[in-house]
This record gives sequence, structure tokens and C-alpha cells, in this order.
Amino acid sequence: MSGRTEGRGVLDGLRVADFSRVLAGPYATMMLADFGADVLKIEPPSGDDTRHWHPPVDTDGTATYFGSVNRNKRSVVLDLATDAGRDDAHRLARTADVVVENFRPGVMDRFGLDFTSIRAVNPGVVYCSITGFGSGAGAGIAGYDLLVQAVGGLMSITGEPDGDPAKAGVALVDVLCGQNAVSGILLALRERDRTGHGQRVEVNLLQSLLSALTNQAASALATGVPPRRLGNAHPSIAPYATFRAADRELVVAVGNDKQFRALAEVLEQPGLADDPRFRSNADRVAHREALTSFLEQRLAGAEAASWVDRLRTAGVPAGLVNDVTEAIAFAQRLGLEPVAEIGASRTVANPIRLDAAPAGYRTRPPALNDSAAIWRTERI
Repeated sequence: MSGRTEGRGVLDGLRVADFSRVLAGPYATMMLADFGADVLKIEPPSGDDTRHWHPPVDTDGTATYFGSVNRNKRSVVLDLATDAGRDDAHRLARTADVVVENFRPGVMDRFGLDFTSIRAVNPGVVYCSITGFGSGAGAGIAGYDLLVQAVGGLMSITGEPDGDPAKAGVALVDVLCGQNAVSGILLALRERDRTGHGQRVEVNLLQSLLSALTNQAASALATGVPPRRLGNAHPSIAPYATFRAADRELVVAVGNDKQFRALAEVLEQPGLADDPRFRSNADRVAHREALTSFLEQRLAGAEAASWVDRLRTAGVPAGLVNDVTEAIAFAQRLGLEPVAEIGASRTVANPIRLDAAPAGYRTRPPALNDSAAIWRTERI
């Protein structure tokens, strides 16, 4: 098991009032909770929607979607439609170091839980708002990951060249936005260390995706030409794609001419690296189809695992196209400790490693309102 189950984390003593739901916000607050922050997850009487997104379920019947982003937290049910619920929410927000919310812009204002209202009674608060499309002209657009993948350009570059646009197989934009929220919160806390003052942190799904498009966005800005779908190939490197071996697919990811020459040696075709069509990376990109056809013919002659072993030995980046179960097992074989166990519950470990104060896994995802009585006895 990776991380600690006991002890003080680097964020011990930090209180987070978490009004977020579903994925981006809960992912961010779980990252903070793993390092010791006390995260109070404020839920409506029906609970976070993802509690009801099942099957599958964990060993105790908890929806695995909910469980994937809510460990190490406490649950408090507050009905913000009632005066009592809003009063309790104000009590929590007044004493929180961090407030996180991902309602549509304007909703927290109606509850009197907006940044300006909270800062008036809690000047040191770091208030993180997560939206789909910002708080301006896009405030009224619902922020769903699939929608952002579409309008944000990701689907236009994902899929086969002659096929339909495709989404990523996970709500990737939500996760990216959650990571940006963590970064923004920690930056604001660092500034508070210097000034004593909190501030508002704003992140949104669309800008999180555009930033993550990196080289593809840079290409569009520089040339005015939108990138196109290339399947599993790379727009600027070849060979850098999936290939079919005798039994299954593997990836070959050649990043330079030295690696390509090593690939040619493994394939027992040393002259390939001196072929004018393939001598440099630019040549290989220009003649991608011919190169792909040749590689597929050669790789079909042996099983994928055999090729991977031979290629890695020669210094050529290669690997099997694993399913999720195989991917976790692969990380375990590498000694990365990708799975954390909390009782009978198994969860993917926090990816951030701190040598002196690693992440800890203290409690399973909370039952709905598990801290209803406890939080009221705390001095807040």
C-alpha cells in the first residue's frame, strides 16, 4: 500500500468546506484530503449524484464512481434551500481555510455563500470556483465533460482519420480541471502565508482543456490550420502509433533517429534507417503510410510481448496496449504502488509522491451525513 494510514500530512490543520459535486471538485478536494486536509463534504439530502451512479459498486455497496474521488472526507448533509441549512453552511464557511464550489455562476450568491459574502467574515478564505465556461458570457452553459470535449476541440483530433470524432474514454477534462483547482488553491494559500489575505481562485473546464491541448493548440495558433484526426498516430513524429502484432496490438514510440535505427536492427532490416524516405523524422512523417505498411508486415510475424521485450532491450520505447486491469498490474510490477487499500476497499493511489510526508489513506468514502453529529460539537 502506497502512502501513510496514520500521522500528520503536510496539509494537517487545513479545513476545506467542499460544496462541489460529481468529479472535478471532488477530485481536487480528495487530493487535498490525501495530504491531511480536513475536508467536509457538504451534500444535499439526496447526496452527491454520483452516489447513485451504479453499478458497479464497492465491497460495501458504495458506487465506485463516488468512491473514486471521495476518500478521506467527512459528509455533512445541509439543505441549502432552507434557512437552517444555509445558516449551518455559513458557520462552516466562516471557519474554513478553503471553500470549493462548482455550482453554476450565481447559485452561491443566492445562498449568500459567494466569495464576497464569505470574505467579509473570513478574510483569509481561499475560495475556489469551478465552472464549465467561466463566469462571463459562458455562465449559462452547463459544464459537462463530454460537451467540453466537443466544443473545446479534443474530439476533433481524437479518432480515426476517416471515422467520427471520439471522446476520451474517461472524463479527462474534469480531472484536468480538478488538478488545476489544486494548483490554484495551493498557490493562493502560499500567497496567504505572505499577506494573511485569501483570494478567489477560478478555473473552468474549457480553459483547462485548451491549455492541455499544448502542441496541438500551438500548431493551430501558429498556422491557422486546425489539426486533424490521425487515429493513434502523432502529427509530428513517426513511427509513433499502435501496430498489430500476431496476437494483439502494441505501441512503438520512436522519438529520434537513433531509436529508429535500433528499431530497424530489431526488425532485422538495418537498411531501413538509410532509406531516403525514412532517414530523418521529417522524412518518416512525410512517408508515414509507407512506413506504417512496412512495420505492420514485419510486426505481424511475432507476438506483441516478444516484440516489446526485444524493442525495450534495444532502447526503443514500446509497450502493450493494456486494458485497465493490465495497466494497474503493470504499475505494480514496476514497484509504483498504484493501489491503496483502506480496509476491504481498494482505490487508486495519489500520484504525487512527497519523500518526507507522503499521501495518507485514512478513511473510506464517507457514508451520507456520517459527520452530522460530530461537526456540530466542534468549535467553529
